[in-house]
Amino acid sequence: MLVIPAIDIRCGKFVHLMSVRTHLELAEVEDPVKVAQWWENKGARMLQITDLDGSFTGSPENLDTIQEIAANIKIPLQVAGGIRNLRHIKEVLDIGAHRVMINANAIREPELIREACKNFGEQVAIAIEGKNDMVAIEGWNQTTDWTIKEMSRHLKELGVERVVFNDIKRYGSLRGPNLKVAREIAEDIGLKVIIAGGVSSQEDLEKLRELSTKGIEGVIVGKALYCGLINL
Repeated sequence: MLVIPAIDIRCGKFVHLMSVRTHLELAEVEDPVKVAQWWENKGARMLQITDLDGSFTGSPENLDTIQEIAANIKIPLQVAGGIRNLRHIKEVLDIGAHRVMINANAIREPELIREACKNFGEQVAIAIEGKNDMVAIEGWNQTTDWTIKEMSRHLKELGVERVVFNDIKRYGSLRGPNLKVAREIAEDIGLKVIIAGGVSSQEDLEKLRELSTKGIEGVIVGKALYCGLINL
C-alpha cells in the first residue's frame, strides 16, 4: 500500500500547512522541487501534487513547476487542481505526471468522465468527496442527492477504474480515515481506492495495509506526515 505525501503548490511555491510544526528540514523550504526530492529520499513511492491556483481558476496554473518536479525525481506524480477537460488532462500528462485526478465536480459531466477513461485509462482518477455518506461538490459546499456508493457504481459504469475518496469531516482532522466506506467502494463496487485525509497514526496505516488486498491502494497524507506523527 502506498503512503503518498501531499505537496500543495501556490504561485510556484510549496504551501506550508498552517498551524503545523513541520519537519525542521522543511521549515523554511519554499521550493516544491526540493520538498519532492526530500520525500523521495525518505522513501516515498508516489507524490500527490495539488495546484491550488488551478483549483481556484478552473485550469492548471503551475504547469512549469509541476514539470520541473517531474524532471527532478524518479517516482510518479499524481496531479490535481484545475483539471476539468480532456485538454487539461493531456497537458498535465505531457509534462511528466503519471496520473491526474479530476475534480469531484466532474460528476455533473458524465461524458467527460467517459471520454477521459476511454482516452487515458488508468492515468485518470476521479475524486469523490463525501459528507455524511452523500457526495459533495463545489468545494464541499453543496451536497448532492447521490450516496457515495451510488456515485461509485455510476463511475464504474462510465469506465472509471480508480477513485480518490475523501471524507470531508475527517480531512485534516487526524481522526482516522473512513475505512468502512472506502472498503465498500473497493469490495462492493470493485473500484481501486486511494484514501485522502484522516490518517493520524501508524495504527491507522496498519489498518489500511490490512485492506490492501481488498482494493485499497494507498492513502494521501499531509498533516500527519508533516507533523511527524507517522513515517513512510
